[in-house]
Amino acid sequence: MAKKYDLLFKLLLIGDSGVGKTCLIIRFAEDNFNSTYISTIGKDTAGQERFKTITTAYYRGAMGIILVYDITDEKSYENIQNWMKSIKENASAGVSRMLLGNKCDIESKRKVAKEIGEKLAKEHGIRFFETSAKSSINVEESFAALARDILLKSNKKPGPSGREVKLTSTEKKSSKCLLL
Repeated sequence: MAKKYDLLFKLLLIGDSGVGKTCLIIRFAEDNFNSTYISTIGKDTAGQERFKTITTAYYRGAMGIILVYDITDEKSYENIQNWMKSIKENASAGVSRMLLGNKCDIESKRKVAKEIGEKLAKEHGIRFFETSAKSSINVEESFAALARDILLKSNKKPGPSGREVKLTSTEKKSSKCLLL
């Protein structure tokens, strides 16, 4: 039997291979983390022309896009500009976006300062969080913030808005890396 939802949002997580996109999804959906997993096959398609049709299909209808980089990998941060370009080329105008600096639990290996991520997010007018799928830092908070942004945008569209919906969380998790 299909699950019933009050609201269902199509979200897209994009970023370089190994930044923790799958781990973030699993942490959010199942509150679980596995440090040994096989790379997601067929999802990291940036720059591969043969995947252009697939890439366009991924973006189509996305209501929210989460750009993810690894704070211990400067190249993954530098590539965020390429991902922003891909969003501009493929996603619907006005799609809600968010920038996540993942793996903030590995402070000793940090290569990208929080302020740098904050600055980039501010330049693009989007939210920024530092997260850790492993330590469950800001994962739920970031997904909830994006859901609120999507909900606010959808309620501002012309036509009947339906009903008021409030997003609430049942438990509070550590937010030591929180940046808005």
